[in-house]
Amino acid sequence: MKPAENKQQGNETLITEFILLEFGAFMQLQVFLFLLFLVVYIVTVVGNVLIVALVVANRHLHTPMYFFLGNLSCLETCYSSTILPRLLAGFLTGDRTISIGGCLTQFYFFGSLATSECSLLSMMSYDRYLAICKPLHYAALMNSKFCITLVAASWLGGFLSIAILIFLMSQFTFCGPAEIDHFFCDLTPIIKQSCSDTHVLEVTAFIHSSVFTLPPFLLTLASYVCIISTILKIPSSTGRQKAFSTCSSHLIVVTIFYGTLVLVYVVSGSDALRDLNKVFSVFYGVLTPLVNPLIYSLRNKEVKKAVRKAALRFLGFDKNTAISR
Repeated sequence: MKPAENKQQGNETLITEFILLEFGAFMQLQVFLFLLFLVVYIVTVVGNVLIVALVVANRHLHTPMYFFLGNLSCLETCYSSTILPRLLAGFLTGDRTISIGGCLTQFYFFGSLATSECSLLSMMSYDRYLAICKPLHYAALMNSKFCITLVAASWLGGFLSIAILIFLMSQFTFCGPAEIDHFFCDLTPIIKQSCSDTHVLEVTAFIHSSVFTLPPFLLTLASYVCIISTILKIPSSTGRQKAFSTCSSHLIVVTIFYGTLVLVYVVSGSDALRDLNKVFSVFYGVLTPLVNPLIYSLRNKEVKKAVRKAALRFLGFDKNTAISR
């Protein structure tokens, strides 16, 4: 670090770098943690990229539901790539320093993608609501133009909204302590490093959460209340099972996402559970992008069928040769 005297803060010094403590308390497990997170990152990227490739290549998956799924997988790939490569580099080199600009950049992409995911998941739930509760109007309402508009709004909304927070944070002076007890740059740890007045930023962050997190969650909740109510009214058990199977994967993903979100930003905020924040954050920022493609590939018949078809093509088999044999 290169401290500089802060004339406005008396004896305090300005800092130009942060030190991410990461998992320094487990020094004896550094090699194990490096290999673990490396495997998680590889599986996450391969799994999500595979889903994107399947959605693009397979014409049977050119539907609104899989269009949203492809965007979710693309988002998850970018999401994990904002955290894990920097973490892996820290394990490998032992250098845990990160510049203030680098820290704000990491938080910008992390926050933008998390915000976009909230919107995208709510759109996926609305898609399932229309498919199950309004089947006769589904094709007319969920057309290609409308789907593209929804997805573009989720991506742009996430990146533009977080830019406001980054602008406010860029005006801060940071006087330490320079150590961030986390494995990536999140909002609260950065605020703790500031010696400026953070009231405006905290109010803005609260408004941001109220606008870009709460409404998507409420829309998702309302959609599934209607979906479950409609499914329960289906007379046959086979019909209920078939209807629920079309949204069960997304429901699991939504539960994991918002469940870990609450653990990180609500429950772990208490003094008793503050030390578990890193553990909760691993579930939220690392494991969630990993399990999403696994859930969709293991529970979705169309995706499993597309995977088998792609595997046969890769091995040199096609439908005709399979039949002839």
